[in-house]
Amino acid sequence: MDFIGANILSVSQFERGDIDRVFAVADTMVPYARREKVTRVLEGAILGNMFLEPSTRTRLSFGSAFNLLGGTVRETVGITASAMAKGESLYDTARVLSGYSDVICMRHPQEGSVAEFAAASRVPVVNGGDGANEHPTQALLDLYTIRKELEAHGRSLDEFRIAMIGDLKYGRTVHSLCKLLCLFSNVQIVLVSPPELAMPEDVVEKLRAAGHKVSVSDELEASISHVDIVYSTRIQEERFASQEEANLYRGRFRLNREIFTRHAQPNTVIMHPLPRDSRAEANELDTDLNEHPSLAIFRQTDNGLLVRMALFALLLGVEGKVDQYSHEVRWHVRRTPV
Repeated sequence: MDFIGANILSVSQFERGDIDRVFAVADTMVPYARREKVTRVLEGAILGNMFLEPSTRTRLSFGSAFNLLGGTVRETVGITASAMAKGESLYDTARVLSGYSDVICMRHPQEGSVAEFAAASRVPVVNGGDGANEHPTQALLDLYTIRKELEAHGRSLDEFRIAMIGDLKYGRTVHSLCKLLCLFSNVQIVLVSPPELAMPEDVVEKLRAAGHKVSVSDELEASISHVDIVYSTRIQEERFASQEEANLYRGRFRLNREIFTRHAQPNTVIMHPLPRDSRAEANELDTDLNEHPSLAIFRQTDNGLLVRMALFALLLGVEGKVDQYSHEVRWHVRRTPV
């Protein structure tokens, strides 16, 4: 893959070697993400953050990643705050914003919308999530996290076991992650959901065609007993026809410390793309796991910064120049390990 000037719209663009390259660059970003060093390699560059659907982590992670490389961020948040509320097309919006920016990150509630936007843009566009379709950078940071967690126990991305739990029908993060897993070998995948929220069949077929063992279940406890990774997701209530329909499934698969201790292996890693729904009626990932060493959700978010920094560096062709424009941090930095 030629990263310079490319759009990042789908994980289908990546070969295994491309992923290795992104992860290698991400590893070099650690001192900058930890505020041990500062780089100005993207000084003068502008990121246009266009998030037309609610977001906290993804939007701020993209912006922080660009800032940490020395660039500037300009944002539009919500359709009602954009000219689209006045009827402007994706084409016109893309033509305008790409004149103001060097790279654009976009989230939109409709599937395929970011690709349509990118077709009209004059600068690289990164998909921050398009409806229930894909979330490529989340999948990359999830895979990067899985790699690091497995390596801590002497394992690799080949021949590991993962349980994906929750809303697998509308959860774009698991759709993209499954597609990336097709690039690796001998992965065992347990898909845990109500039948009505099952993983789309085309995704399951891709996994099996890649040689992976895929099983389907609606029982949480048995499904987490022999896996390396537990990947929990919330019910994507914004994708349902009504709140009442979404409420039928909320709280169906709750993972707490008691269930984890009783049924999972001690070194099983707990992941979640966030946000987790901590309301009493949902609570798919209980806060009583917050201090558990197996909980990797905040390591995930930290890793997202590294992966997005790496992508910006690759898209703008500066991955080999970051250190040349660096200096020591001049302010007090306190970081608590997660």
